[in-house]
Amino acid sequence: MRRITGMAREETLIEMKSAMDSQIGDRCHRWEQVTQVLLDLHQHQDGPAMLTAFRMILLTEECNGHSHNNSIEDGGTQLPGHTETDRLQQNKDTVFFRDGVRRIDFILSYLDDKDGEKKQERRREFEANLKKAGLELETEDKSDSDDLKTYFLKIHAPWEVLATYADVLKIKVPFKESDIPHGQDVPLEWLSRPFRLPEKVMRPQPDYFTSPFDKDKIDFFLIKNQDTFFPPSTRNRIVYYILSRCPYHKEDRKETDKKGIKRLLNNGTYTSAFPLHDCRYWERNTNEQCESERYHLYKNWARFLCFYKEQPLNLIRKYYGEKIGIYFAWLGFYTEMLFFAAVMGVICFTYGVLSYDDNLTSKEICDPSIGGRTVMCPLCDKKCSYWKLNSTCLSSWQSHLFDNEGTVFFAMFMGIWVTLFLEFWKRRQAQLEYEWDLVDFEEEQQQLQIRPEFETKCTDQRLNRITQEMEPYLPLPKKCGRFCLSGVTVLFWMLLIVACITGVIVYRLAVYAAFASIMKDSPTKKIHLVGSLITPQLATSVTASFINFVIIMILNFFYERVAIWITDMEIPKTHLEYENKLTMKMFLFQFVNYYSSCFYVAFFKGKFVGYPGNYTYMFGKYSRLRNEECDPGGCLIELTTQLVIVMTGKQVCGNIQEALLPLLRNWWCSRKARKDQYSRWEQDHDLQNFSQLGLFYEYLEMVIQFGFITLFVASFPLAPLLALCNNILEVRVDAWKFTTQFRRPVAAKAHNIGAWQEILNVVAILSVVTNAFIMAFTSDMIPRLVYLYAYHPGSEATMSGYINNSLSVYDISQIPLLSTPEEGAIPAWFNSSFITTCRYRDYRYPPGHQRQYSHTMQFWHILAAKLAFIIIMEHVVFVVKFFVAWLIPDVPSEVKARIKRERYLIQEYLHNYEVEKLKIQLSQSFIIEPKPEVCTATDKHHVLSECL
Repeated sequence: MRRITGMAREETLIEMKSAMDSQIGDRCHRWEQVTQVLLDLHQHQDGPAMLTAFRMILLTEECNGHSHNNSIEDGGTQLPGHTETDRLQQNKDTVFFRDGVRRIDFILSYLDDKDGEKKQERRREFEANLKKAGLELETEDKSDSDDLKTYFLKIHAPWEVLATYADVLKIKVPFKESDIPHGQDVPLEWLSRPFRLPEKVMRPQPDYFTSPFDKDKIDFFLIKNQDTFFPPSTRNRIVYYILSRCPYHKEDRKETDKKGIKRLLNNGTYTSAFPLHDCRYWERNTNEQCESERYHLYKNWARFLCFYKEQPLNLIRKYYGEKIGIYFAWLGFYTEMLFFAAVMGVICFTYGVLSYDDNLTSKEICDPSIGGRTVMCPLCDKKCSYWKLNSTCLSSWQSHLFDNEGTVFFAMFMGIWVTLFLEFWKRRQAQLEYEWDLVDFEEEQQQLQIRPEFETKCTDQRLNRITQEMEPYLPLPKKCGRFCLSGVTVLFWMLLIVACITGVIVYRLAVYAAFASIMKDSPTKKIHLVGSLITPQLATSVTASFINFVIIMILNFFYERVAIWITDMEIPKTHLEYENKLTMKMFLFQFVNYYSSCFYVAFFKGKFVGYPGNYTYMFGKYSRLRNEECDPGGCLIELTTQLVIVMTGKQVCGNIQEALLPLLRNWWCSRKARKDQYSRWEQDHDLQNFSQLGLFYEYLEMVIQFGFITLFVASFPLAPLLALCNNILEVRVDAWKFTTQFRRPVAAKAHNIGAWQEILNVVAILSVVTNAFIMAFTSDMIPRLVYLYAYHPGSEATMSGYINNSLSVYDISQIPLLSTPEEGAIPAWFNSSFITTCRYRDYRYPPGHQRQYSHTMQFWHILAAKLAFIIIMEHVVFVVKFFVAWLIPDVPSEVKARIKRERYLIQEYLHNYEVEKLKIQLSQSFIIEPKPEVCTATDKHHVLSECL
């Protein structure tokens, strides 16, 4: 395509003047020439030349006594729907070519490098091959771009190309309007009206029976308008299919690896490739042919004020494709199911609040005559002193809010809720598969396409047994070496996480003594006030949780890059294999990173402490770092604190990163987008690119949250409520990002959530085990029940005396010198003449007993009860889970019936279509053939009809 500059421009103007000065009898022919020259000038955006040419036209018409308008009325050439002035002063905020008819299906951008001769050669060959494939191209010069550097190549797929590749890809298209009603009337339907969206938004197009497109049976399908028959999402998917397979080598060279837009993007030949949004998100498109679906999505879906409204899933699918639609369908369904878990969690928490006054255990701890007279043994060596039990009064009350009888019921409910969520999602997924024509869907060929990186890095070739063509492959020794290096790297980072967690534990052990010395009796009222509200255990737990959260975020930041690097190093062959490998690496790391601290508090803290005189030390006796003990009320409140800080902190940081940081960019782009000459392709070019792994991080964030509310929900019943509030915001934040911050992604098909489904199933099974162990070993529920029904001294079963029963006695005089409190640490109320023993949390025989300091029989009874509870709870929940999974079919019976009916109708309509087509052919042959052969044709018609 030649550029009209310099001498070429002068020659064009001279040519144009001579054409107008010549004595051409036909005015129409003269105006066709003039129009063609103007189009050439306008195509290269040569402003001065266009102005000169236009003046010459006016002068010539004035000399001839004619006006420009009269020439058009007399039959001059004019583009459909446009005047000459419109063509010269075109509105660039459009999704059409300059002619206003052909729709832009894809945009490629590139920079014209001075030293990029190879890139120019690749572009020439690539664009030439695109034209051979039937695509139509139009270039926007860099002088019209905002940065004066970027060229934009507009691509349009005509009907012939769309029909051909729709046949190749077996894209389902409508052939008959559906006669199946949407659904039955629901009782009290008026209650859901405030949450509904307009019908035209929820169902942007009628329901049809569909069949794979067949180019040879055009009249079988409901084709009213060829320009709008294929929606924009299907059009850009077809164009991308062509772009990803189009070669950029010359015909005389057989370089099979040189093909595809992805390789051209990787080597910098093109800077970006994307389909266009149909309009600005805050206003409709002025062109009536444009659907303005982006505007409707923003208005009815992406704004936070619509948080209580249902999602327009059909419109999302129509605009973005099935893969993104299935993500938002899953996220919305997960949020809806969280509502029931949140309600039960609030009920459980409310029960803890209402039974606050009936908590005899906390009353005994806070009672000055019981807890105030109970002297506890030091919690650390030297720096810690003796302390009174009633100093943990507040934490015991807090612990009761989450550690009560309702927690057991809630833990079992959540085990069943997980099953219901997964089973009902399978049914919802099956319904979407039918509604979105994904019933017979197999993995899209585009997903199984060989990655350009694999073709580039794998120099070895071998014969493909199926295609009988040579293809690149990675030899087994190299593959094993890369896999081992990848595994060692992942193992190293997991050990690094364990080392960081160990460092946090050391911090807890070392800093506890400092908090204990600060919060003891002090003449400063301010410190005394803090000490009365916050115990050393709580202060240590809170600060350690914050430090652990910071470490988690730092490790997460670096490991994301390491995971991508080692996955690239493995050189996966296909995009699907790449995504699955990265998914497993990232989730395995995130699982250890986010949950390791919670596992420590739940299952290790306070379990290996020992007893006074024989404490267990973390790094040996001389390290003086004694293993942590739990409060007399249990470790559950510390697990709750850890869970709240990590879970809430992650959600807050995630929302800030997703929503608040892009606001400045969005504000600037919105101001910039209001310029009249800011074209549609430039607006989208300035947006963020939606990468292939864009949905990966969205799924990962939600699955990590799913683990928090299932694995440790027994320690914090309000976790589903926090997740529900976060997800209500998350849906709108993600919608806002897709609508306003990202370029329009290429539509892709997906009939499920992929590998995440199996990960959710594993987390669901593991959650039953973890919650059973939390209730047995972290909660104080089982020891209280054993005391209530087996060891209460009176005839009436009450919890009075439980605190005294759960604390063992130790002789102060037998405490080793290394553990004896320093003189400065001993409080003023402590009198060694009167206080000879201290208490500690365990079930051991008292001093003077023949088996002193060994475990009592009650300890073994409690241990047996804990193990029995774990076995019973797991079996009950698993039996109910499997029964519910068996009871609820994965595919609803209504969907099965619709699928069968659609298949029946397809066969019936195809049969009738073929019969009618055959009748027409036979009737035409009957008219043409001579009379003696009429009987033969009639007999032939009869025989074929009988066969059909």
